Amino acid sequence: MIEFITPRTFLFSTQTVVFSVLLFVFYIFYRTFSRKYVKYWLMSIGALNLSYLIKSLVPYSSRNFSSDSWQILAELLLQICQYSFLIFLVFGVYIAKKNKELSKEILTSGIAVIVILSVISTMFFAFDPSQAFNHFYLTISLPSFIFGCTFLSLACYLLFDKKSYFSSQVLMYFSAIFGLRYLMHSFISIVALTEPWFRQLELFLLYFDVAAHSILGFTLLIWMQGAERFATLSAISRAQYLGKHDSLTGALNREQVMAKLSDKMQELTHANKINKNQVKLAVFLIDIKQFKFINDTYGLKVGDYILGEIASRLNHSVFIPQAVGRLSGDSFMFVIEFEQSSHVDRAVNHIHELIERCFRYEQQEITIQGSIGYCFYPDDADKSEDLLQKANLALHHAETNNIASVAFEEGMQAQGRHLVLMEKQLRSAIANDEFILYYQPQLNLFTNKLEGVEALVRWQHPEKGLLSPGDFLTELETLGMHNEFDNYILAKACQASERWFKLYQRRVAIAVNITAVEFQNEQLVTNIQMLLHKYGIPSKYIELEITENVVMTDITRAMDSIVKLQSMGIKVSIDDFGTGYSSLAYLRDLPIDKIKIDRSFINEVAINDSDLTIVKSMIDLSHGLGKRVLAEGVETIDQLNLLRHLGCDAVQGYFISKPLPESKLVRYLKKK
Repeated sequence: MIEFITPRTFLFSTQTVVFSVLLFVFYIFYRTFSRKYVKYWLMSIGALNLSYLIKSLVPYSSRNFSSDSWQILAELLLQICQYSFLIFLVFGVYIAKKNKELSKEILTSGIAVIVILSVISTMFFAFDPSQAFNHFYLTISLPSFIFGCTFLSLACYLLFDKKSYFSSQVLMYFSAIFGLRYLMHSFISIVALTEPWFRQLELFLLYFDVAAHSILGFTLLIWMQGAERFATLSAISRAQYLGKHDSLTGALNREQVMAKLSDKMQELTHANKINKNQVKLAVFLIDIKQFKFINDTYGLKVGDYILGEIASRLNHSVFIPQAVGRLSGDSFMFVIEFEQSSHVDRAVNHIHELIERCFRYEQQEITIQGSIGYCFYPDDADKSEDLLQKANLALHHAETNNIASVAFEEGMQAQGRHLVLMEKQLRSAIANDEFILYYQPQLNLFTNKLEGVEALVRWQHPEKGLLSPGDFLTELETLGMHNEFDNYILAKACQASERWFKLYQRRVAIAVNITAVEFQNEQLVTNIQMLLHKYGIPSKYIELEITENVVMTDITRAMDSIVKLQSMGIKVSIDDFGTGYSSLAYLRDLPIDKIKIDRSFINEVAINDSDLTIVKSMIDLSHGLGKRVLAEGVETIDQLNLLRHLGCDAVQGYFISKPLPESKLVRYLKKK
């Protein structure tokens, strides 16, 4: 067998070993990093390696097998390998540049073209000795032409690619030279096939290809190593960027905006010592109103888009901000320099204009509003954290009082300290169960029997005694403890209902007031279901009262919540009806059970014709829409008789009974 091994066979065998090692390196690289383009280069190098293996075996095999079929099969496999090497190389370069996977359709089409082209070029004229030249053109000249055009196209693609680096340029030059080599060979093989020097040229090109393929393999290795190094550097840069910027909006994060504010303060302190003109800083805190409503209504993608757009608008403001940062959620910081107070006024108006300008997302137009609190350096503080705190106090004052913009004032600090103290006391009161419920009976005017009770909260303060809601509800709302407090009161009402049934075998409907924030809470229905199940209370004995203004804030969501509650058997009533806006217009659409007429209309209903007309209209309209009516604040017999005459369903007020502690409500519960 040794005598059959020619120098060419030895060369091809050596290349097979070399490319097997290279193939193993590519495989390890792909297993480690799982890059898509490496997978295609792995297949390209594998096809090239297989072609060298076939070339090394064919000369020896041809001496042992006389059948031409073996030669044709080997030639077919060789054609498939060479075309596969080419197409997978190009696919890999494309994926490495574009960083996206090829579709299955493209991949399947490419493989189909390879097989068809290989079969045509190999089988045509293969069995007719008189067509040897034509067969040579199909198996040698045509592939050379295709290779030449493909490599030159690849070189042009790399030449005009904007992301060019060393290994990319090496591959570009390689492709250009290799493309010219194949085109030249294709042309010469047609016009000079019978020339004596053509055999010498083919021998030269044989060694040229071996060297070129080795260079190509190592060029691809350099590309992969460079790509991983670039990816590592990009990841480091990205991590450094995210360490300083908010990932969603691109604005500075809290830590960095505070650091930048501190640096700017030091810079101004030094500059103001030298210059006569005293430059100051205005620190604005911006909060988006009802941003949760935006997320719930339009979706999180729209919410993220709006946050990013706000950051962009602030960064590109004509006031040239010194710092723009996203502190949390929908809260932004905006810092500018100014010399005259009039500049601040214009800046405030400008910020509102930026936020209120219409946002457009996929043919949706969204308009929002913001609240602004701001303070000044060095007038209000000389430390960045103190400036943030005071701007936050001003923002809180703006949101609490529904004011668009508020500048910090000294009194706000005392209010802030008061809120801190109150929060501690309120949380302690909930933990120690210091809140108690008083119950005001509601009289059914048709049966003259107890219809239900309204639960009214009181605080049994360990030092101040019994406090009414006016002494702590404002702080509860300001501190954002609505959800926690409402759930706590609902639980106490359910506990009382369970207790009354065990002691007196009596079920009485308890009406509980729900705040605006809790009524917008998606977990409200779930929480009530859990409480009813826990204490074994039929749903008809719990009634929720919501103020008219809660409904008007978002009538669509209000209707959805009411429908869900009613499907559970829970009654929903509108409290303080008539004090909101567009009351009668919305009454038609609301799926509520009961209307509670506000006490302001009852006070003079017996002596004021206007109030009488209004109350009568409310009762008639409510009955016409199938809703029951309860009048609040009944304090005289005349009011009671008049309401009975007008057809009012139920009343409550001091004439019936004042709010009673549970110990005094017993006399009502014992009556059946």
